[in-house]
Amino acid sequence: MSEFDGLVAAVTGGASGIGLATANLLAQRGAQVAVLDLKTDEVPEPLTGFRCDVTSDAEVRAAVDAVVERFGRLDILINNAGIGAQGDVTANDDNEWHRAYDVNVVGMVRTARAALPHLKNSPAAAVVNTCSIAAWAGLPARALYSATKGAVLSLTLAMATDHLPDRIRVNCVCPGTADTPWVGRLLDTAADPSAEREALAARQPMGRLVTADEVANAIAYLASPLSASTTGTALAVDGGMYGLRPRGPVQN
Repeated sequence: MSEFDGLVAAVTGGASGIGLATANLLAQRGAQVAVLDLKTDEVPEPLTGFRCDVTSDAEVRAAVDAVVERFGRLDILINNAGIGAQGDVTANDDNEWHRAYDVNVVGMVRTARAALPHLKNSPAAAVVNTCSIAAWAGLPARALYSATKGAVLSLTLAMATDHLPDRIRVNCVCPGTADTPWVGRLLDTAADPSAEREALAARQPMGRLVTADEVANAIAYLASPLSASTTGTALAVDGGMYGLRPRGPVQN
């Protein structure tokens, strides 16, 4: 038997990047996996897609209800949907600040709120939020994005405490810069995409970008029933960026 046999997982933002890698991995390990995303027409089997805009409470509740109606239960919620933002604190207007918080923070609140009644019925309930090293590292030109991810870290710890009596574990994963479609689009806007990629890789002590599969493996660890004593944890997948200070470039 696989560790996720008999369990149902919902992955927001699961149609691409880290979300898709996570959804595929959970399915490979035995879970029935629902992908909640804006566009689900290209979600591969055996995943099941459900249209969901995390900025709409009505859509979130309808999507979660549809997942439970389809599979009969919900055991694991992966809060992965999010958007990026660039610039210092002056670079984005109020509307963009509100939009980023609405997706990156309140979106997680909406999905958790809708999922909680079902998670309370699970013998192996887990929530994993996708955070970022931007929650604790001062990255240049990431003021808005960092602020939202700092909120995700705090939300994770608060939820982990609140839901101890419900036996619902809540953790977050904090990736470094990952080689995903979103980062690819970010690089495309740079004056010299190749040089920008090299700079992003160089700031991570291992000297390369993190892969989506590596982040997915960390998420699966946190979501697994085998990690039953792990809650309130922020797991860095960042090539050593959080704690390592090498004296020079690492030779790969």
